[in-house]
Amino acid sequence: MSDNTKDTPKPARKPLGLKRSVEPGEVKQTFSHGRTNKVVVEVKRRKLVGKPGAQEPAKEVKKEAPAPAPAPVEEKKPAPAPKQDDVLTRQEMQAKLLREAEEARLAAMEEARKRDAKAKKDQTEEEKRRAEENRKAEEEAARKAAEEIAAAEKAAADASAAAEAEKTDAPAAKSSAHPPARKFTPVESPKRPKPDKSKPGRSDRGDRRQSGKLTVNRALAGEDGAARARSLAALKRAREKEKRAAMSGQPREPREKQVRDVVVPEAITVQELSKRMGEKGADLVKSLFNMGSMVTVNQTIDQDTAELLVEEFGHRIQRVSESDVEIDTEADVDPEETLKPRPPVVTIMGHVDHGKTSLLDALRGTDVVAGEAGGITQHIGAYQVKMKNGDKVTFLDTPGHEAFTSMRSRGANVTDIVILVVAADDGLMPQTIEAINHTKAAEVPMIVAINKIDKEGADPTQVRTRLLEHEVIVEEMSGDVQDVEVSALKKTNLDELMEKIHLQAELLELKARPDRAAEAIVVEAKLDKGRGPVATVLVQRGTLKRGDVFVVGSQTGKVRAMIDDKGAQPKEAGPSVPVEVLGLSGVPSAGDKLTVVENEARAREVAAYRAEQEKLQRTTQAPTSLENMFSAAADSAVEFPLLVKADVQGSTEAIVQALNKISNDDIKVRILHSGVGAITESDVTLAAASNAPIIGFNVRPNAKAREIAKRDGVRLKYFDIIYDLTDEIRAEMAGELGPEKIENVMGRAEVKEVFKSGKKDKAAGLLVTEGALRKGLFARLTREDVIVSKTTIASLRRFKDDVDEVRAGMECGAVLEDTNDIKPGDMLEVFEVEEKERVL
Repeated sequence: MSDNTKDTPKPARKPLGLKRSVEPGEVKQTFSHGRTNKVVVEVKRRKLVGKPGAQEPAKEVKKEAPAPAPAPVEEKKPAPAPKQDDVLTRQEMQAKLLREAEEARLAAMEEARKRDAKAKKDQTEEEKRRAEENRKAEEEAARKAAEEIAAAEKAAADASAAAEAEKTDAPAAKSSAHPPARKFTPVESPKRPKPDKSKPGRSDRGDRRQSGKLTVNRALAGEDGAARARSLAALKRAREKEKRAAMSGQPREPREKQVRDVVVPEAITVQELSKRMGEKGADLVKSLFNMGSMVTVNQTIDQDTAELLVEEFGHRIQRVSESDVEIDTEADVDPEETLKPRPPVVTIMGHVDHGKTSLLDALRGTDVVAGEAGGITQHIGAYQVKMKNGDKVTFLDTPGHEAFTSMRSRGANVTDIVILVVAADDGLMPQTIEAINHTKAAEVPMIVAINKIDKEGADPTQVRTRLLEHEVIVEEMSGDVQDVEVSALKKTNLDELMEKIHLQAELLELKARPDRAAEAIVVEAKLDKGRGPVATVLVQRGTLKRGDVFVVGSQTGKVRAMIDDKGAQPKEAGPSVPVEVLGLSGVPSAGDKLTVVENEARAREVAAYRAEQEKLQRTTQAPTSLENMFSAAADSAVEFPLLVKADVQGSTEAIVQALNKISNDDIKVRILHSGVGAITESDVTLAAASNAPIIGFNVRPNAKAREIAKRDGVRLKYFDIIYDLTDEIRAEMAGELGPEKIENVMGRAEVKEVFKSGKKDKAAGLLVTEGALRKGLFARLTREDVIVSKTTIASLRRFKDDVDEVRAGMECGAVLEDTNDIKPGDMLEVFEVEEKERVL
């Protein structure tokens, strides 16, 4: 019987697994038109076995309350479902169980939400209650503290009164005398203290919780709702200041104004002065406005104005003049005991066809260091030659007298001796005479080298005689100028020339101090493609070393490398030693002085000052008064530039004198250059730069000069008769001024009445007083002898008839062009303009 009872439930469950159309873990989907589909799903049994309508899902029940687990077993036993229902509703049953589980989960979430809301409400009420208790406790404490303070004050007052009267410690309460005047002000009734925001309590947290969440608008607004303008960095700095003040224990005080020593040069911009003062540029501009100076921050003010500003802002001024910034090499004189002999610096000058280049090459070939190798490549424009006795001579290869003059114009008289090369067969040429004049102007001793004595027709005596014309007296002519006959081609008498150079150097007693900061002169400078700015310098005193910081002109630099004439790279260069210097910031000018300074800051300061001075010299003009301006305008005449080249010196002088006589107050001749010989490329270049014509008297330009003249548009004028030359130049000068205009007054008339003529114009009723009025003449309307307008007569009318002319004593009406400013009493003057050819 027991076996039967055990087997009874089996027939009820067996059909669930018999002939199943779907396997476990599959769901059969039915669609329209008899279509089906099987979908594999994952089903966990503990989710399927659940009590319908439960508040929590089976997963949570298992975790929190494992005891009700047997409940599903009891539910299966009472009434097994029929077989047909189980088969038909298996899919519906799975869906129903899933739906019930979802409803149970939602019900659990709702229950949890209600629980949290109730807990939050209880917590809020608890916090309000506690906040109220805290408030009452604080009020009670404040009231007790006020009572204690009042009692203490009263006791102290009574005690002091009793002590003064009896000198004993009697109780203050038993004293019947009136208490003395209170030392403290009476305490008012205590008020509710404001909560300390630095230490928030529970009530603050509650208020903060109830105030709502923080939004961007609330964060950017202050307490009063205004927009917060201070940045986070400013707030952070303010907090740091407060923290430092709190740590020091002293209250914050306004910072004391810092007084500075302001260095002010002779001219400074307002912006630079504001930087040195540590003040705002706008404040300086405002102060200058108050002083009456309308300037901007970029304008320059003088030293006196800057001093007023500095003193107004409470600073101290330190005046700086040019001598404080500029390097004064003339004042820096070396003591006599520190000077040592140095090699002489020799410049060879003369005509280009007289063998100057050949003599240079021959002198370089005498260098005992080079030996007989010859053909040494010249690296730089200056080099040293060592003589047989061990002495050294420095030669400068200057391209003609132009460079020599340009260097001398900069105050760079680096040359100690000049060798004047004169060809024995040609004699003195124009460039030779120019070299003599430049040498005399530089006050440099001269040695005459008469070259090409080996050629036929050489006559050294004639050369010496021709030199007398230019006040060059050689020793053979009982003078003091040394001369030597040489041949650069056959190297004749070169040793004698070197001996004379050595003798002249001994007479000059050339000395310099080597153990000091170097000073040098730039002989030439260029921009090399691979090495950058390169300058050939000649050291005058001191020793230039690798790594020295220097300033040259308005450029700075540091000696990165030095290259001598042999191509070597020495580490230092003493006095009279020529070297190429690398490491410049820019290309300097020939003749600039190179000075070694202590540091780069000093070099930049001097270079900036020199650059500023050059800029001021280019852009500014000397101040002048109104009277000087008018006098200069009255004295100013039109300049007519010319360049004159002739065959002989006498013709040149005669042409220049004749052209100067043509000049008058209106126009004058300016001779840019006058010389003897053919027209060269340099003459054409000079004329092109000045837009001047070239006058050739019995001379012609070479092929290169003609090409440059055609390219640059330079006018070339050739003459062989001096009178034709002066006539044409006179005519050109007159044409430059234009024709002469002469005014002939034809008549005058007085305005009697003014009438309307048309909608806009006015007609003048005139009485002709002098001459005659004609239509179309120029007219000048004057009022009280002051010119009102310049016009012309548009029409003349007499008795309603148009007429061409009205003579004196007659009345007429006239309409004037472009003017309606006519009043009775005005005078009308008519005239005609005659142009006449100007004659100088």
